Amino acid sequence: MKEVNPQETSRAYAFEMWMNAPMPMVTFFKTLNVSRLVKISRKSGMKFNMLMCWCIGKAARSVKEFYMLPVGGKLMQYDTIAVNTIVANRKGEVSSCDVPFCDDLSLFNQHYLQLTKQVAESCVNHDLTESMVIGTSALAQYEIDGAVGMYSGIFNNPFLIWGKYKRRLLKTALTLSFQFHHTQMDGAHASRFLDGVQKEIDNLRI
Repeated sequence: MKEVNPQETSRAYAFEMWMNAPMPMVTFFKTLNVSRLVKISRKSGMKFNMLMCWCIGKAARSVKEFYMLPVGGKLMQYDTIAVNTIVANRKGEVSSCDVPFCDDLSLFNQHYLQLTKQVAESCVNHDLTESMVIGTSALAQYEIDGAVGMYSGIFNNPFLIWGKYKRRLLKTALTLSFQFHHTQMDGAHASRFLDGVQKEIDNLRI
């Protein structure tokens, strides 16, 4: 992680326009076809949430804007990406767990299982401060369509939320929300990322 001069990046105009805006966050909603993920999860025993996190990381990897993030009024550049998941811990509360992204699904799965278990048992967050972290929250027991207004003014990280997937006649659908800081990316970048998540789901093979 290193500080970069916004004027020397493709985000120069966005930094000037949005860095000090009172509400710089934008939220998109998208419904994904997750039929393939459900099938793979049942067949392989891999957790659906883990597969979603991997597809999110894989799609983000090809969008260069994900490697920059406004932090403390500065624009920071990262070499690596991680995907965060919220874990129910042994005290009945929730803890935060950052999982480093890697192209190898099997290795990502190992890290996911190991780290989420560690966090659940210790009730201590696992933070990867040197990676650009994509936040996620799966409320899988509830029928929600997403969330808005999560901006704290402290954490500017992109964030996805989804609830229970819904079985339809020919597919299984999952609606999610994607919140991002406008300094980090524009709507076109966010749309390309969400399209990329769907493509990663469709192309997933194990």
